[in-house]
Order: sequence, then structure tokens, then C-alpha cells
Amino acid sequence: MRFKILTRFGLILAILILFTANAHAVRIKDIADIEGVRPNQLVGYGLVVGLDGTGDGQNSKFTIQSMASMLEKMGITVRSEDIKVDNVAAVMLTADLPPFARVGSRLDVLVSSIGDAENLQGGTLLFSPLKAADGQVYAVAQGPVSTGGFSAGGAAGGKVQKNFPTVGRVVGGALVEKKIPSFFDKKDTLSLTLHNPDFTTASRVAGAINTALNDSLAHNPDAGTVKVRVPGKYSGNIVELVALIEGLGVKPDAVSKVVVNERTGTVIMGENVRISTVAIAHGNISIQIKESQNVSQPLPFSQGQTTAVPETDISIAEGKSPIFLVESGVSIAKVVRALNALGVTPRDLIAILQAIKAAGALQAKLEII
Repeated sequence: MRFKILTRFGLILAILILFTANAHAVRIKDIADIEGVRPNQLVGYGLVVGLDGTGDGQNSKFTIQSMASMLEKMGITVRSEDIKVDNVAAVMLTADLPPFARVGSRLDVLVSSIGDAENLQGGTLLFSPLKAADGQVYAVAQGPVSTGGFSAGGAAGGKVQKNFPTVGRVVGGALVEKKIPSFFDKKDTLSLTLHNPDFTTASRVAGAINTALNDSLAHNPDAGTVKVRVPGKYSGNIVELVALIEGLGVKPDAVSKVVVNERTGTVIMGENVRISTVAIAHGNISIQIKESQNVSQPLPFSQGQTTAVPETDISIAEGKSPIFLVESGVSIAKVVRALNALGVTPRDLIAILQAIKAAGALQAKLEII
């Protein structure tokens, strides 16, 4: 009976420790990617037809050549000089082929005008191949273009425009015709790449994986990579192993950093920022210049003339701010509270932080963007 009570108490204690350790943890899925599992970029060229006189002009020679070539493939012979492209626009197509995409899957296509078309609203994209970096066609696109905006103008030159009508999207307009070969299920080693390389975070990820698998299968070749040997029971079922690893909680670490944007006056400080013992005083000098025009009148019966005399009055006032002592090793909350006590603005705070860093009292990296 006593053994059962101790066992039950130990189980409850282990659960409490686990929840406490993972109270501020994030999933490995959110801080790392699986090497090789990524989208591939596709690009293509096409024609959008059916525009209401807002297509390319006669100066877009490539649009005319494309129209002539397309009509010739359809058995229609026409001279380039006889083609008007007011209702046609030449466009570039871009799309992302997701990992593990299969033949028949649909993709969204971004359509961007490359000529002098004014508006793609109401147009239809004609059959256009999409190629990858290896030059092979992996998808074909066709369908109505949605611009999400409009442009309207009058004969006098007035114009109203919303968004960018020369860029549109064909939702689900591309069909995958060829899949990228993948041997993911036959891997014997998984490689996780951290979004922000850090030795401590990489070590914690490897430790969490080894604890979950109850074996020393994960190791860190560098600060940004975690290698995991696939256990025998997951051979041929890598998806289940990845799902297990992605759900593990880890508390990532980071270098103490203060990020400053002088253009906008934005200051961001991490939770681990510390300041050594330092005295801070911040005073402002206010200079006021007032100019006025006085009139100088000549004496009675004199031959003098009335003259305007400029007069400048300059006053200088210096703010009286107390010297504030910041103790060594204080947290970021106390630092902010101390600086707020001085009544500093964000732009004043930037100057103070730069001075503290120059004095060697800021125990963090100061990054100015």
C-alpha cells in the first residue's frame, strides 16, 4: 500500500515538473524546419486577353509578337502590323510549388503586367507553362484574373484608383503536371535547421528529442543544425517521427540585444538585457529665437528717413534633470522604470542607451537599424 502511494506521488511530481519546465516552451515546429521540406519557385510568361481597352499599346512589341506566334500555332496567319493589342496584356507569372505536391494539385498564380497595360481587371489568362530553376515545366496556368482593385478616369485626365490593377491573382489557376521526386520516407537521418542559430537552443532541441525517444539519436554538428538518426521502429514511417519531434516543447535561448530604429524612435529590449552600476543624467537645452521689426523715426524737422530696424531676442533654458543611479544587474523591467522616472522620450532613450553602451555598462548587443 505504501509503495502504491509513493509511486502515485512520484508520478504526480513528475507531471508537475514536466508542466513547469514547459510553461514557457515553444514547439520545435515553430523554431526549426526539416531540411529538404520546402517550396520551389515557378515562373512563366503569358497573355491576358479580354481587357476593355486597357491592355498594352502598340509600343509593346513583345506583346504583338506573342499574339502573332499564338495565332500561328492555332493555324491563323497574320502580319504583326495588323495586330492591335488594346485588349491584350503581356504578363509574368509566379507561383510556389509546395513540398510533396502531386499531379493535379492546384496552385495560386500571381499575374504581373510587364508592358504598358493600365488595368488587368476582367481579363483571362491564357494557357501558360510554369517552369522551375531547372528549366522544366511543372505546372500550367489558365483562368480569370482577379485584381482586387479598380481604376477609372475621365477624358479631362481625372483618375481614381484603388490598389494596383496591373497586378492580379488567378486563384487555383495552375495545375501541377509534374511532381518533384521525393524520397523522404526512405531517409535514415533527419536534419532540423533552426530559424535562429544558437548553441544553447540547438542543445536543448537535441536533448528534448533524445528524452522523448529514450535514446541518444540526436546530436548537434553546429549551432544551427540538429541531426536525428531514424530509429528502427520508424523506418518507412518518417511522418510519424516528424510529427512527434515537431510537437516537443523547447525554451529557445537568444543573445541579449537592444534594437534601435532611429528613424522611427523605436526601441526594443530583450528580457535578458542587464546594466552594470551606472549613474544617468539627461538634460535638455531649449533655445528660443524671436525676431521682430522695430521702426526708427527721425527727429522733427530733420532730413532723416523712417527706417525698419530688425531686432533678435535669443533665450536659452536648460532643463534640470536629477542624476539617477541604476544598480548593477538590474532586470529590463527596472531599467525601463528608471528611465521612465527621468521622463525621457523614446528618442532620448536611444541617446541614453548609446551612451551607456559607450561607457561599457550595457551588457547586451546594441543594434541600430
